Amino acid sequence: MTFRENMQPRNLGAGPSPLWLLTLIFLAAVPSFAKTHKKAADYGLGFSSEVSAPEAEVIEAVEDVVNDGIIQGSKEYNKDKFIEKAEAATSSPLFPPWKEAGKVYYKVRNNVLAPANFKETQDEGTVAVRYVVTSKDATRTIVRIDAVFAENFRRTVHPSDGTVESAEFQDIQDHVDALELRKKQTEEAERHRQEELAKRAMDAKRQQDASMIASAAATPQTLEQHVADLRRQVERIVKAPGGELKSAPFQSATNLKSLSAGTQVVILILTPYWYGVETEDGQHGWVNHSELEPVP
Repeated sequence: MTFRENMQPRNLGAGPSPLWLLTLIFLAAVPSFAKTHKKAADYGLGFSSEVSAPEAEVIEAVEDVVNDGIIQGSKEYNKDKFIEKAEAATSSPLFPPWKEAGKVYYKVRNNVLAPANFKETQDEGTVAVRYVVTSKDATRTIVRIDAVFAENFRRTVHPSDGTVESAEFQDIQDHVDALELRKKQTEEAERHRQEELAKRAMDAKRQQDASMIASAAATPQTLEQHVADLRRQVERIVKAPGGELKSAPFQSATNLKSLSAGTQVVILILTPYWYGVETEDGQHGWVNHSELEPVP
């Protein structure tokens, strides 16, 4: 074969060239590479969300989480699913001073080896989490969480990708839910206790009435006098400035109606702190002892 023959173009119909194959492989690999790396904008955004609970309950839940010794949503290099041996702190140099509204908490773990879910971490350092609790209104509270990792050697601070903040917030929400459940269970137990007291008081009242009737029958006391005595025992009037007729014998029960001062009621049931009464218009409910006084 001559030099000229060797320079003739080859037949491309036989298959793609090696250069074209390399181009296809590179293009196919680009999306996969992008999926395995977070965008820069995904790091350091922190987390903020509203909790449907009063500030006092949320603070109690946050304090429980801050003091639990665990940082959720991360792990040390080739270790457990969360970071242990964290400690509560009053501040952290890894965050600028908080100058806005809200109550601030910190949780810190030193000497963590390359924790997961922080940008480009390949060294030992400190993980710090900051929690800010702010009241929105009587029943809603805002919780903000930020997490960072600072290398010991280079002192570089790496932001979280949001996994730590989300996991810590879920832990706080679980604590709030548990507090709400305990609160409901306590109220339910108190309601049952008051109902049992009311039942016992009713039985005692029936026995007392039966005893009084028997006593009246054995004495020359007139029927009119006996009725008057009974009325004085069971009738009460509402003190100034007024009171509330409740649906059950405890303070958090629903208000059925407001009773103005001087309103007359008849006692049907007695408990140590509440009267089960009937109003002049025939409505039944509960009134606290302190809001009633004997009829003059």
